[in-house]
Formats: sequence, structure tokens, C-alpha cells
Amino acid sequence: MDTSYVLLLTAAFTVMFFLIQRTERQKRVIVILISLVAFELIRRFIWYRDIHHEAGLAIFIALLLNFVFWLFIGRYNPVGTSDDIQVLGMDD
Repeated sequence: MDTSYVLLLTAAFTVMFFLIQRTERQKRVIVILISLVAFELIRRFIWYRDIHHEAGLAIFIALLLNFVFWLFIGRYNPVGTSDDIQVLGMDD
């Protein structure tokens, strides 16, 4: 097992899952479609390099990391909406 591929794939999957998790509800479909394109490119890389075991381990670690983030931070700080953003210094 090549740990460099595990680390690379773990980082890629973690970022994709994190972006889906922390996107506001109205924009989530767009982010999922972009993530599906990125996932297809990663899947082709996995098949080309024949690193299926490393990919399975990377997905498991990425899901575990995202679950831990959600458990300790995401539950208590839900994703806001674009309407909640306030710019400091604006006199509205």
C-alpha cells in the first residue's frame, strides 16, 4: 500500500465532502454536480494507477474526518444563508 496515494486521495475526498457539507442549501446542487465531475476524474486516476485499496481507505478516512468535524463544529455552527452576511462599514 502506497501511503502517498492515500494521503493525496484523502485530502481530495475530504475537501469535496467538506464543500458539500458546508454549502448553503440553495447552492448545494451546483456544488454536488461540480463534485461529481471531480470525483469522475479521481475515479479515472484510481483505475489508471490501480490503487483501489488506497482509494477505499482514503474515502473511509475522509468520511471519518468530515463526521468528526460535523460532530464537534458543524452541529453547533450551522451553515448560514447569503442573506445573513453583513458587511461592516455599510450604512444601510
